[in-house]
Amino acid sequence: MPKAPRFTIFTPSYNRAHTLPRVYDSIAAQSFRDFEWVIVDDGSTDNTAELVEAWAREADFPIRYVYQTNGHKKTAFNRGVREARGALFLCWDSDDTAPADALQIFHDRWCAIPESEQSKFVGVTGLCIDEGGAIVGDRYPTSPYDSDTLSSTLGDGIGGEKWGFHRIEVLREYPFPEFIKGLVGEGLIWNAIARKYRTRYINDVVRIYHVESDSLIHSRKTVAKMQSVAEGQCYASADFLDHEWRWFLRAPARVTKTAANHTRFALHMRKSGRQVSYLPRTLPGQLLRFLSWPLGLAAFLYDEICSPPR
Repeated sequence: MPKAPRFTIFTPSYNRAHTLPRVYDSIAAQSFRDFEWVIVDDGSTDNTAELVEAWAREADFPIRYVYQTNGHKKTAFNRGVREARGALFLCWDSDDTAPADALQIFHDRWCAIPESEQSKFVGVTGLCIDEGGAIVGDRYPTSPYDSDTLSSTLGDGIGGEKWGFHRIEVLREYPFPEFIKGLVGEGLIWNAIARKYRTRYINDVVRIYHVESDSLIHSRKTVAKMQSVAEGQCYASADFLDHEWRWFLRAPARVTKTAANHTRFALHMRKSGRQVSYLPRTLPGQLLRFLSWPLGLAAFLYDEICSPPR
């Protein structure tokens, strides 16, 4: 068996043959070379397979291509985690690039954590810049800054695009729920991990953020689209309210918005004829949902009035 690589770079892809060459060029330019690239094709109908096969023949690093029927990013992510041979797992989306020293930075910052302490950390996360070179989101108050997803965002108010790797053994503890139909937000998993593990945050730029016309951020909000993500949103918001209600005094707007979103998407589910089975189970979570119900109703009505049906 070949030696296991330090990193597994994982790319989920669905009809992204037009952006994948940019990803390949950026990965191939990395100065740190101990990695493999795993592409999980989530049911593409373009020429993704042919592109990857050609790169696998010419590249000086391992490339593995896995095809699956379309199951959304959650199933592709879980498949990538199962396929990974590296100890450190970096999800590199199908439309982004990175500075040539990104992997070297990640490796060096991880090794700077004493080996006896690394089991308490899930990974390292750094900053993103846009195509013009401007930092996207907030910097960390110090670098390194050891915290977790919940404390950094809800406690310290640090927001914006970030990018980092995770230990593969931790990700295998926290798979995405595949029984949910449609999209499941990544925050569900990062929040669960944050309850047990810390992250080392750094003010080094490790990712160049590209926005494509067909990316989610530019996708048109329609009632049909809201209904397609409603189950995942209900599940994630109920989980958040059960565990993170304690953050209400530190981040009242964020917690209230999540509580209102549960009502909002529950109403979308009911309108599409589905039963809402994901509800907060703790008394504080139920109370927050009840108190924010008018805001959730208002958000649902706004979707209905202002969003086209398809």
